[in-house]
Amino acid sequence: MVERPERRVLTGADLKAFYKALANPVRRDILSYLGEHGEANSTSVAKALGESTGTTSYHLRKLADLDLIAEIEARSNGRERWWKSLMKDIYTPPGLELTPDEREAAIKLGALKMSHDLGLVTRAYAGYDSSAGWNQIYRSGLHLTKEQVASFVEEYQNLLWKYVTEPGKHPAGSRAMAVRLVVVPEAESTED
Repeated sequence: MVERPERRVLTGADLKAFYKALANPVRRDILSYLGEHGEANSTSVAKALGESTGTTSYHLRKLADLDLIAEIEARSNGRERWWKSLMKDIYTPPGLELTPDEREAAIKLGALKMSHDLGLVTRAYAGYDSSAGWNQIYRSGLHLTKEQVASFVEEYQNLLWKYVTEPGKHPAGSRAMAVRLVVVPEAESTED
């Protein structure tokens, strides 16, 4: 088990930066690669993604400018720079005040992530019988107060962190698993 890092709260400006990063497929792939492998330089990322080192170096610097990754200065020397992801335990608090362009970026970011997730759900159902237990699908409905929603989400996050391993140090036989939680009222309401 990995010690849970301090929760990084995303502001409206962060949401814009995150959307900007994820809207670019190379940057999205770099973030995924770093999330899986932990640390990398432009050469290893280029080889894994089938890109040139110039392309990956450029996008790594842009991701660093957006504060989504950081250079590992102790491993870097000369022209070879090593990078790690800063995308652990990120959180956007409910009720965050956003400017119109930040809200637009947040909506686009959500749509981008959910379109990816829809592909995962489709694949999970399509391969359910042949997945040998890897695909687990569970759907439920509850009646909760706002306080119970907050408590439920916190308990869920704590449960996830019991199973988190360091990138590059995953147990033998493990696979990267997509786990998603969406807690939203079934119908829109005008009540608080």
